[in-house]
Amino acid sequence: MLNLWAAAAFFLAIHLAVSGTRLREVIVGAVGEWPYLGAFSLASVGGIVWLAIGYNEAVMQPDRLYWVAPLWLTHLAPLVMLVAFLFAVVGLTTPNPTAFKSEGVLDTEGQDALGIVHITRHPFLWAVMIWSTLHIAINGDRASIIFFGTFLLLAALGTLSIDEKRKRKLGAKWDAFAARTSNLPFAAMIAGRTKFHFTRHAWWRILASLIAFVLMLYAHLWLFGVSPVPGWQPY
Repeated sequence: MLNLWAAAAFFLAIHLAVSGTRLREVIVGAVGEWPYLGAFSLASVGGIVWLAIGYNEAVMQPDRLYWVAPLWLTHLAPLVMLVAFLFAVVGLTTPNPTAFKSEGVLDTEGQDALGIVHITRHPFLWAVMIWSTLHIAINGDRASIIFFGTFLLLAALGTLSIDEKRKRKLGAKWDAFAARTSNLPFAAMIAGRTKFHFTRHAWWRILASLIAFVLMLYAHLWLFGVSPVPGWQPY
């Protein structure tokens, strides 16, 4: 379990104490942006691998179980994950000024072209939050709380960090965008600050989400040794 704790601390530290603060700007000023991005990407991949190794070790050791998920939740899980896949795939493929190196979207895209960004300006990070929260709720053990909780905490704080960095960089342009969007899904729509509009070619984004979801649903047992649907053994 100690190895998992160490991996979680490392992964959170490089994102929250470096990438999510002004320290990033200091490092970029010293070494240049692309060397920093290369080093940070390697550290992030290494952190994820370390987390996976630590988690696999932890679940094979004495691991305290805090609760047992109700059967209805395990049956509901695929539907919840379908929502997460829609947020993730559609969000990653839709122009969004909160995405990496995409601030120019505010200059080139009209309001009607934002698509899922009308629901939340951080669709991918909310997909991570949905995924991690669901897996914590279903598993209920200490190792899963640490592993999935790391991603949950990072995604939740990441939305705030990105908003702060974009506000510093874009100023009034960001304020105008933030006024008609929301971090919390559907909040801007409920408040009447925006209305949902499908983007051009939205159909292929939704189709890609469905294909990715079906593939993961089928491969989950092979990849992780657990069927995503109770009692279903696809092979």
